[in-house]
Amino acid sequence: ESPVEAVYSPWLPLCNFSVTSGPPVKQGAALLLGLSITIATCHIHTLHSLVTVIGTWIIIKSSWRHAPALSLSWTFLYLLFFRLVTKFGLPSPTPFANAVQLLLTLKMVSLANEVRSFHVEKKKDVSSFAKSPVVGGLSQEPSIYDILSYSYCYVGIMTGPFFRFQTYIDWVRQPSPLALPGLTPCLQRLKPVPVYGALFLAVNSVFPLAYVRTEDFLDQNVFYRMFYMVAIFFVFRMRFYSAWCGAEAGCISAGLGCYPEKALSKPGGGPTVDYSPDPTTEEKYDFKTIQNIDCYNTDFCVKVRHGMRYWNMTVQWWLHHYIYPNAPFKAYTLRAGWTMFISAYWHGLHPGYYLSFLTIPLCIAAESAMEASVRAKLGPRGQNIFDWVHWLLKMRAYDYMCMGFVLLNATDTINYWMSIYFIMHVIAVCCILVGRVLKGGKKEGRRGDKEEKREGEKIDNDKNKSGEKTD
Repeated sequence: ESPVEAVYSPWLPLCNFSVTSGPPVKQGAALLLGLSITIATCHIHTLHSLVTVIGTWIIIKSSWRHAPALSLSWTFLYLLFFRLVTKFGLPSPTPFANAVQLLLTLKMVSLANEVRSFHVEKKKDVSSFAKSPVVGGLSQEPSIYDILSYSYCYVGIMTGPFFRFQTYIDWVRQPSPLALPGLTPCLQRLKPVPVYGALFLAVNSVFPLAYVRTEDFLDQNVFYRMFYMVAIFFVFRMRFYSAWCGAEAGCISAGLGCYPEKALSKPGGGPTVDYSPDPTTEEKYDFKTIQNIDCYNTDFCVKVRHGMRYWNMTVQWWLHHYIYPNAPFKAYTLRAGWTMFISAYWHGLHPGYYLSFLTIPLCIAAESAMEASVRAKLGPRGQNIFDWVHWLLKMRAYDYMCMGFVLLNATDTINYWMSIYFIMHVIAVCCILVGRVLKGGKKEGRRGDKEEKREGEKIDNDKNKSGEKTD
């Protein structure tokens, strides 16, 4: 039994009670359970999350117009203090406290955006005397109790996935939670977990990460050193596949994120179109709102940029809606780089995060250059071969970047990359140069501009539907 399971077990009866009770009782029970888990695992460090919540509430009450930008600044600055807390003579937070703080940061920024959208749409309603066509918008500004309840809801409090405040409110107010389909999708999500867990344990025992830091590892031939990163990334994927599939199953068992299929829900964001129950037909539901991983597409999608979409999907939605649109750059690659920098900062202060995440824009630029200068000129068979090579290089790129993510410090990461001659950096730069030599530079630029325009239009459309705006 894991530490988290040991904490959850005594509270399972209360968990079941909260799911089947009315909204006020359900909200209170979910808060009580989540807060109890937080205090039991984080102890005095629970104060960090509490200060973050209260600070966000003050920002929202003081200036809802600027709440998105102010809440982002507040939560990210507090995240810096949280990670440097020992420099101020305070005790180091527990890993549980770190998990709570990370998810809470996402929730508070999202909440500020939702509240601002509520007030903006409310003004539109008053001026036009008509209800705005907003999907998933708040019906009222949340109270401090609502914010605390959302922040400390026991569902995914340490494991994720991220979900919006409106998703939480929809869950609390579910009219007939027991009538929703939970058992079958929950078991379906749990099916591969034992396999992922067994593969993680087996491969990790044969290819331990610590071996990379030894002198003996550097004495191995270069092909073995290159193969080692493939094994390490496989272990990394299996660990998170099992954890996230289990976390999704927990959300499904509680009924969180259950919407009709016709709502066209997105991971993290929830419904994207308006929906209403049809009493004449049997409603079909899904849990896409809380889907955090697409294991198949993570492994088998072709492009580096697409691989990010299927990994940690709810956090990717958050980055896509709250960070990418506000990047201080216009070029697609630079905006992607800014988004990756913010993602690295959210994960932590270890240099390995930044070395890994900031390699992604280089890989995106490389694949764009080759697509414009090579793939576009090939026939169907040639494009098929190109895609297979592209997929192989995509996986090796993620293997390569994963080493920085797990080794954490700059010295170990650079020593490993140096031991394989910075091969993926070299390949990426060569692809960019080949693209320019083959006169793909202009096409690449136009392709990037078009993709950026599509991304921008997509974000604007999503925000118009959900009622969320950015400063």
